[in-house]
Amino acid sequence: MKNEIKRYRKEIDRIDSKILELLNKRARHVIKIGKIKKGVAADFHSPERERQIYERLEKENKGPFPQEGVRAVFREVMSASLSLEQPLRVSYLGPQATFTHLACMQQFGNSARYLPTSSIKEVFYEVEKGEANYGVVPIENSTEGIVSSTLDIFVDSNLKIVGEILLEVSHNLMSKTGRVEDIKKIYSHPQPVAQCRRYLENNLSKIPIAEVSSTAKAAEMAAEDHSSGAIASELAASLYGLKIVKRKIEDNIYNLTRFLIIGKKKLPKTGRDKTSIMFSVKDEVGALFNMLKPFAENKINLTKIESRPSKKKAWEYIFYADIDGHIEEDKVRRALHDLEKRCLFFKILGSYPAAKERGGKGR
Repeated sequence: MKNEIKRYRKEIDRIDSKILELLNKRARHVIKIGKIKKGVAADFHSPERERQIYERLEKENKGPFPQEGVRAVFREVMSASLSLEQPLRVSYLGPQATFTHLACMQQFGNSARYLPTSSIKEVFYEVEKGEANYGVVPIENSTEGIVSSTLDIFVDSNLKIVGEILLEVSHNLMSKTGRVEDIKKIYSHPQPVAQCRRYLENNLSKIPIAEVSSTAKAAEMAAEDHSSGAIASELAASLYGLKIVKRKIEDNIYNLTRFLIIGKKKLPKTGRDKTSIMFSVKDEVGALFNMLKPFAENKINLTKIESRPSKKKAWEYIFYADIDGHIEEDKVRRALHDLEKRCLFFKILGSYPAAKERGGKGR
């Protein structure tokens, strides 16, 4: 048995060396393409090209290597290759080890340069002034709903939505000692507290909870106080030297948070897109029904609609909506043209590839 294992390991080592050789060969081609792009002042990052690579490789994969592994491996290959020219600069709501940070790494890999900010508004500002190529901001959680502050900023921003990220959010109870009996106080952000309410009430109902600005801040505070705990990500536990007391304490095991990628470029259609819009309507009987009519007439699926006070006039509301399809499609263009004629305010936030949920399903 030992000889058989030794033989297989030797073959694995040989394959690994071949993979390394091919990675370096690939990197040399990437460098050459980068020089050509620089000569014609073309964008060094192409999301469309990355999407094509993922889809082709996932289609070619015959197994047993898992499909999710294919995307994860080649995400890092492309992230590292891109950094040979210059790393992508991505602004996000910090600090490090927040769930937004995790979403960034899921999308752009470990070789991107991540720029944490103290507010969602600052994420937009960093992209607008060119300090970041992209920004990543939370937009909604499957349990707690919409992130209203993100919607409010889109009203006045000229940035476009260029992508979305779906992150499976798992909350963990952690502390310096790793013993639940040592915890006399718990720190966390209000959203994770709400998402873990059942566990907290059933197991730690007498322990006071202090709300802080982020899960990463909660982990940092727990690291400084051995009598406290935090609700945060595994990355936060690793970063701040904490031990996991209890994993996956969220009430809903299907706890997804959706993030938007913001940038300056418009993206071509992929065949599996969504378009996000904002609009306001006159305060009259049947107004919203009339706004939604163009989508029904053009057989367009409306996947989300949310209202927000306009903040400019009392009792006036702005609606945020997601629809299936791309602005380059005739039926989408017709519907939005018809809608715009009926609106007081109308804005297309972007057409972009719809993210896949685990298991390959699009939203």
